[in-house]
Amino acid sequence: MRKLQSLIFDVDGTLADTERDGHRIAFNQAFSEVGIPWNWSIDLYGKLLAIGGGKERIRYYIEQYEPDFLSTANLDNLIADLHQLKNQYYRKLLDQGLIPLRPGVQRLIQEAKDSSIRLAIATTSALPNVLALLENTAIDPNWFKIIAAGDIVPAKKPAPDIYFYVLEKLGLNSADCLVFEDSHHGFLASKQAELKTIITVNDYTKNQDFTDAVLVVNHLGEPDQPFTVLAGNVPEKSYLDLGLIQEFYD
Repeated sequence: MRKLQSLIFDVDGTLADTERDGHRIAFNQAFSEVGIPWNWSIDLYGKLLAIGGGKERIRYYIEQYEPDFLSTANLDNLIADLHQLKNQYYRKLLDQGLIPLRPGVQRLIQEAKDSSIRLAIATTSALPNVLALLENTAIDPNWFKIIAAGDIVPAKKPAPDIYFYVLEKLGLNSADCLVFEDSHHGFLASKQAELKTIITVNDYTKNQDFTDAVLVVNHLGEPDQPFTVLAGNVPEKSYLDLGLIQEFYD
């Protein structure tokens, strides 16, 4: 039996529901502060999530919805400044405790740490945002052997680059690891890196295509808060733990 060596986690939408009530709100606060009359609704933001990376998302929005801004002087600087300001507002939301971890996340990470399973993060989110999320929960960032975040690789998800980067830093093969993602883009990235992947969907991603994922659930579950299996075969179990993960891994 091959032994699982590492769990690799996406962040936004996977560790916590950060998108709708976190990043989206922070983007709108940033736009308001600089006097730009944009407001990203819940539905619009769901469409914008098809673009990985905050700066890339702003540029795409301008190209598709506000093309007059393309002639703005120093557009790259404006986008970078907006993104930086958004991150400041986002971290304020985290500091206020408004973005909790999803069910089962803290329990599973603690179990993996206690079992000497190496932990890693692979995300397009900026590193300070990742650290702020972890530091405002009971998860110590030092538990993770590698936190690959933001612009650490040039091509963001759905490109597999960030997963190849994590595997290289861990010194492991794809067969040694299991990934947790929440979106089709993230799954494409892990799939191209030949990593087995468990999907925990959210309101934005529940109807996306996760064909070939090991398991698709609404969340990781807790003993008193069972998950709902959307795709995959699970023995009689109401939550995901290392024992169940090892069964999928085999």
